[in-house]
Formats: sequence, C-alpha cells, structure tokens
Amino acid sequence: MNAQVKTAMVGEQLAESDAWFSAAELAELALPGLPANKRGINQRAREERWASRVGSAGEVLVRKRAGRGGGTEYHLSLLPGEARLELIRRGVVASAEPQRDPEAQRAEKWAWYERQPAKVKREAEKRLAIVNAVETLKSAGSNATAAVAAVAAEHDVGVSTIGVWLKLIRGLERHDRLPALATRRKGGGVKATIPDEIWTIYKSDALRPSGPTLTSCYERVHNIAQEKGLSIPVERTFRRRLKAEVRPEVWTLKRQGEEALLRTVPANRRTVAGMHALEWVNIDGHKFDVRVSAPPMHRSKKPIRPMLVAIQDVYSRKIVAWRLGCEESAIQTRLAFADLFREWGIPHHALLDNSRAFWSKWITGGHRGMRFRFKVKQEEPVGLLTGVGVQVHAAKPYHGQSKPIERAFRDLENYIGKAPECEGAYTGNSPMAKPSNYGTKVVEWDTFSALVDEWIARHNARTGRKTEAAKGRSFDQTFAESYASARISKASPEHLRMALLAADQKRLNKLNGELELHGNRYWHPELSALRGEPVTVRFDPDDLHSEVHVYDLEGRYLTAAPLLVDTGFADAAGAKEAAKRLSAYRKSAKAKAEAEELISADALAELQAGAKPPAAKPEARVVAPVRHRDAEAQRNSKPKPVNNAATLDRMRAGMLKRAANSEF
Repeated sequence: MNAQVKTAMVGEQLAESDAWFSAAELAELALPGLPANKRGINQRAREERWASRVGSAGEVLVRKRAGRGGGTEYHLSLLPGEARLELIRRGVVASAEPQRDPEAQRAEKWAWYERQPAKVKREAEKRLAIVNAVETLKSAGSNATAAVAAVAAEHDVGVSTIGVWLKLIRGLERHDRLPALATRRKGGGVKATIPDEIWTIYKSDALRPSGPTLTSCYERVHNIAQEKGLSIPVERTFRRRLKAEVRPEVWTLKRQGEEALLRTVPANRRTVAGMHALEWVNIDGHKFDVRVSAPPMHRSKKPIRPMLVAIQDVYSRKIVAWRLGCEESAIQTRLAFADLFREWGIPHHALLDNSRAFWSKWITGGHRGMRFRFKVKQEEPVGLLTGVGVQVHAAKPYHGQSKPIERAFRDLENYIGKAPECEGAYTGNSPMAKPSNYGTKVVEWDTFSALVDEWIARHNARTGRKTEAAKGRSFDQTFAESYASARISKASPEHLRMALLAADQKRLNKLNGELELHGNRYWHPELSALRGEPVTVRFDPDDLHSEVHVYDLEGRYLTAAPLLVDTGFADAAGAKEAAKRLSAYRKSAKAKAEAEELISADALAELQAGAKPPAAKPEARVVAPVRHRDAEAQRNSKPKPVNNAATLDRMRAGMLKRAANSEF
C-alpha cells in the first residue's frame, strides 16, 4: 500500500504539494478532463511529456511509486484545471482558498446526490458498505492494511480502489458519506465543436415531420461538410447534442405533429357528480369493420360496412337508443332520437359530433349558438332538438376524449366485429390489419342487426364497471337508480310526430295554396290563406300517400293536409270527389264571409248621399297671359326673304381664299 492510501486511513486532506496519484487512482477517481481508464491516463502522460516537466522550484513532477508493485505517480499540478478543482471539491486535496459554510456545502452535496439516477445511488451504497466493513475490522483490532486486504478479497475489489474510496470520505461524518462515494463521471477530453452552419442543417433535417433517422441526417450533413471543406465530429456527438439542446416537446411537435404533442399532456378528467340520468346525452356514429349484405330496400346489392348511430347517457354511460343503417344520415339520427323520446324521455343537453348528419338543419335548425356545419339562416325551419328544447353542444373536432361514447364503440367493435358469427367477414381496422381470411364471408343484414342488439344489451348489463357513477355496478343499474328519482321530461304525441316524421321546407302555390312534395299534391282549405308562403312539412317518407303535417317556420303547427289523388280522364268517382271538395270549400268561404257582417252596397250609397258637398272653389286673383301655341307656330313658319347678294359675296370670298392657299 502506498503512502496516499495510508494517509487516507488517517483521514487527513492532502496538501497540494504532497498530492501524488497513480494512473490507477486517477482512473478510479473519474476526474473531468482526464481519461476514465489507467491506459488512457498513461497514454496522455506520454503524449504531453509529463515526465519532462518540472515545478516552479525545478522539482520533478513524476516519480517512482514507493512500496510493493512499484509504478509511477503524477503530481497534482500535472492534472487539468477542472480535475484539480474536482479533487478540491471532493475534499481529497486541501484548498488554499477559504472554505464556504460547511452546512451549505453539505446541503449542496446532498441536493446533487438526490438528482442522480438509481444506478449511481446503488453504486454509492455498495461502496459505503465496503468502507464500513473496513472500519468494522479496524475497530475489532485489525490494522488498516490487513482490513483493506481482507475486504478487497471478500468483495473482489482492488486494494487501491478501496484506498481511493477511503480518500473520498476522509473527514466526513458517517451520515454524509453517500454523496462523496457517488460516481461523478463527466467525460474527459476537449468538447468537440460543430460548426454553426452544419448544426443548423442537421437539426432542421432531424426535426422534419417525415421523421428521418438520425443516421441518415448525419450522412447528409457529412456530405455537405465535405463539400464545404469542414471537419465535423462523429455521429454520436451530434446525437448527444441534439438530445441535450432540443426539448422533448419540440421534438414531438416537429416530428409527430400537434395531435401527438397534445397526447403528452394529461387529459382533462370531467366529473359527473351532481348530474342525473338523461340530463346529458352524447351521440356519435361508428362504422363496423364487418362486411354485411345490404338491407333489402338499399339501392346497392354489394356488401357494405354498417353504420351504427348510438345515443349514450353521459351520467351512467348506458347506450339508451341506437339505429343501424347503411350510412350516417339525418334520418338515422332522427329515428334514434325518436326511440329515445319514446322509451325514456327528452334530455336536457345533447353533445353532438361534428357531422353533417347531426348538424343538419332538420336536427339542429334554428340553433343560434356555435355551428360547425352550414350557415344559420333566419328563414330555416326549427330542427328536431331545437324544437323540443334540447340544448345542443358541439364536441371538439378530431378529439375522441370529449365523447365518452367512443370507448363504448371500441368495446362493441371487439365483441361484435370479432364475434364467431362474423368470422371471415371482419375487415380489420386498417388496410394493413386485414385478417388472413378476409373477404371469405358476408354476414346477412338481419343476422348482424340482431347481433348488434344483443351485444348492446350485454354491454349495458355487464357488471363490474369502474366509472365514477357505476362503482362496480352495471350501466343499466346505474341508469335505473338515477332515472327513478330524476325529473324527466316525457315526450308528447307532438314530440313523437316531430321525431318520427321527416321534414322538408316548401313554398305553397301562389294561386291556391297547394303543396307539392315528391311529385304528390296536398291541400287543405287552411293553406289557401298562406298562398306563396314558405312552410315546413313533416311527412312519413315510407308512406307518401298519407296526410302531411304543415308547420310555419317558427315550428307552430298549422294543419294536416291530405293527398290530392290524381284521377283518370273519364273517372266519374274522381270528378265527383273533386266537386265535393270544391263545394265544401265554397260553402266554407261563404260562411266565413257572412261572419264578417259586411255592410251592403245600398247601405253604403245611403251613407254617401248624406255627405256634405265640397266647398266652393277659390278664385285666382293673379292671372298670367297665355299665348296660343298654334298662332305662334304659324308666325314662325312663314319663310324669310333671302338676301342673294350677300350670299354670293360670301361664296366668292371663300373661293378666293381657297385659291390663295393652294398656291402655297
């Protein structure tokens, strides 16, 4: 054991003049500015000719190591400045400068230690255990050399290594040794520099949305540097600097986009505390990844992917109404809300996806709030939800977190799309996820519709739900408990008629108030008073021969207009029916006219006969003379005598002037 290890046993700091270290000790200390291994330090000593250097007094700075094993020791002054400062900071070498407050130094060391990763802390704890073992043997009566040797053999650690650790804890209390024993590897050598121009090119290339590999970015910038005659470090240097300088959020934004950046932020967790069943509902559509035969009335006979339009109660997460169709449309939406109104009642609020089907004017027409679809017009009809007083809200586009029903669709796709009945008809959720038996089967429409009804019922009835309101119960149980005590608005026959019937906006005939819809004509005497006016018509699209219901643009019910059936040319029954209709209309008009109690013409004449004659006309006191236009015209029409001599003189003068000009 060398003198420095013995000094470490005593627990004293080395003076700068007495600070000598071997290559192994310097490697173990892992000082900044020096290689981290013994071979590298010896190589540095040869390259920098440490053996030929002398101190300020002419003393040599490299000496043979005393004791067993021999070797070479280097003086402290040969080390780089950052290495010497680190030795002073660790307390291995005494500093000539005044020490700072010990408590402040202690707090600083522990703060640094707490910031280190678990690997560094485990290594420090291992070293502390070895150091404590040495001190235990010493306290039992063993000398320092024997104690270090015994512990080194037991833990398979070098004697000199333990000596370095003992230096690190010299003069420290037992409870402050962990920070001193923690490794402080900071890397050695001169920091490689990257030209600013090259670094900007590399960083711009790496932060592209296409996400190129960093190796390809380095190759491109390496070629540019060669063309410019610039020298650049190795690729790993570029990687380390990129990781150190570019913030993770900038990396995500530039390479993956804003959506990926938003996913790195914790989602907003909304509570349903204080709500009740059917207070809020949200509606959305989901297209199943299953090939199903088109329904009988569909225009296409090719297999389709069915579209489910579902309404979910926000409080309980129960799916309360749904419709299965070929596409997401206003008709499917209207029928789904009709089922909701009929079965459960009218909700207070509805959260709608940003879809044409949900923001159709027949669903939300007249809504004066924010609309993502269409332009709000004053003359448009009142929509279904607006008419029944439901407050509609728009979900944030392309943001599934704002709609709880999205999680239900994920479960339904898993249970329905991958059910045994759909084996061979499942398409996968992307072109790259098609199963091996893709396209081998097409599920019948009725079979798939029954499967959807079954699994929605199972979805609602499954227990063990961990939502805020369910607390281990099923969605059905959660909904039923709140529904029984909540104040629910029930739908009237008028509400159901608005929901079950399609709507369209038409203008009545200007002459007779006749209404034409899909090639059919409808009329009622009440419509005659609205000739030429725009109205809203609600009708059953599957039964256009039944009566239609007419509303004004404000949603007020006007009347039911029956169909005017076209008759044959010689159809006597049709002519008789038309005559009856005309006679009834005539009688109704006469009755209304008599109800007005109008005054007869004779009575009006008598009233006018007793009226006073008009007052005498006033006479003009100032009279202006007026000449007759015919007499004036006759005076002006008489021919005036022509002075021929004067005319000839003017003609002669003009001819002479032209002749004179022609000579020049």
